[in-house]
Amino acid sequence: MGQGTRIWHQAQVREHATIGANCILGKGAYVDAGVHIGSNVKIQNGASVFRGAHVEDDVFVGPGCMVLNDKHPRSTTPAGELKTDDDWAVGPVLIRRGASIGAGAIILPDVKIGAWAMVSAGAVVTYDVPAHGLVIGVPARLTGWVCKCGKRLAREAVSVYRCAACGWIYHADSELSMLVSDGGAQRVRHTGPPGAETLKSGGPR
Repeated sequence: MGQGTRIWHQAQVREHATIGANCILGKGAYVDAGVHIGSNVKIQNGASVFRGAHVEDDVFVGPGCMVLNDKHPRSTTPAGELKTDDDWAVGPVLIRRGASIGAGAIILPDVKIGAWAMVSAGAVVTYDVPAHGLVIGVPARLTGWVCKCGKRLAREAVSVYRCAACGWIYHADSELSMLVSDGGAQRVRHTGPPGAETLKSGGPR
């Protein structure tokens, strides 16, 4: 467990789990065996992060969220015997830097949540979410894009999006892929309104 991390009462952290610095685990949170939690992560009350999950830095996991690891759950084998760890394969989940998972959301196994993506409260995520993607519903569907500050981006042109809250400007590679990929971004000089910044893909992490 990293320096400055705080764990509230009734939370449980299993063996071989790692938790970075300056994290907060709320009341009743559950971190399963072998789970990796980065730094500056908030795991809110009653959230469960099961084995096979890898959570990068600056991630928010809302109250009651479930990060799962078994696509075909059964209590017993076909022979009627209680299942053990040897009877199932872990389906991993990767949550990239800065992503936010809303209260009560469910993340199914074998899913990647892109950097700075936003999963709405109550959503059920069955497929990968792109960086900065906003997904809503059951099953979750991509409905827009969000800024690093968390606010929805407004489309200004075919491949240009702006955050009205903080003035950041984003360029999209296509309709389905925001320019920032895998959390990588490079700030470049912008000739538009003062204070705005442009992000270009392929920069250093």
